[in-house]
Amino acid sequence: MSSIVLPTAKVSAATKSPKNLIIFSKPKVGKTSLLAELPNCLILDLESGSDYVDALKLKASSVGEIKEIGKAIIEAGKPYDYIAVDTITALETMCVTEAEKMYMATPMGKPTWLKKLPDNSGWDPSSQKFKYGSILNLPNGQGYGYLREAIVSVIEYIKTLAPRVILLGHVKDAMIEKAGAEVNSMDLDLTGKIKRIVSSQSDAIGYLYRKGNENILTFKTKDEVACGARPEHLRNQDIVVSEMNDGKIKTHWNKIYID
Repeated sequence: MSSIVLPTAKVSAATKSPKNLIIFSKPKVGKTSLLAELPNCLILDLESGSDYVDALKLKASSVGEIKEIGKAIIEAGKPYDYIAVDTITALETMCVTEAEKMYMATPMGKPTWLKKLPDNSGWDPSSQKFKYGSILNLPNGQGYGYLREAIVSVIEYIKTLAPRVILLGHVKDAMIEKAGAEVNSMDLDLTGKIKRIVSSQSDAIGYLYRKGNENILTFKTKDEVACGARPEHLRNQDIVVSEMNDGKIKTHWNKIYID
């Protein structure tokens, strides 16, 4: 007999705030400075963007280093409320090496990707690595499948390290057609299907921009900016998340995380 109890009334929402948030912007808008003011948030700095910011931060230059940091976080009892990845764009680049490792673990990639000379004195020039340079150059785009698998795997690992994760990203300019004319569109700078997968697994995607002395995080869905949010208090909203007065920054993270 089934142990499942079917609901007879609406089940209350488990949380009101985003567990997985993406923030993207143009360079030098202040993403890192904003995250530095979020209490108990560890910034995983993948681009050395936090050098001029006082923050809870650690640098990482490879997926291996990210996993070493993760191991230390687990051993410490997962003390952080938030982990911010600065940036997801840099993480994608790091994951190319992980994608190559995944390919080399397959029957097809193991004997061909990095093939050694018969006398074991070096790498055979006929190996795929020498031929294509990067796994992303494999025929028919097959390397991108391994890249997608690698980046999703790393993000899912990071999500186990704290209750809430924030992915910072850069802007990619694109052209879309609107009313028969091409217009500029701003989107998260990730590759094709990777962008769709990462975006679909987030609870909110906000575009950060500066207006006067304010930084505004918009979740308004429109053609020109690819944003949106599941939480009701963020959906289709423009939120002032920080202000600069007399050289001092005041943040309003309580407008984003309300529980």
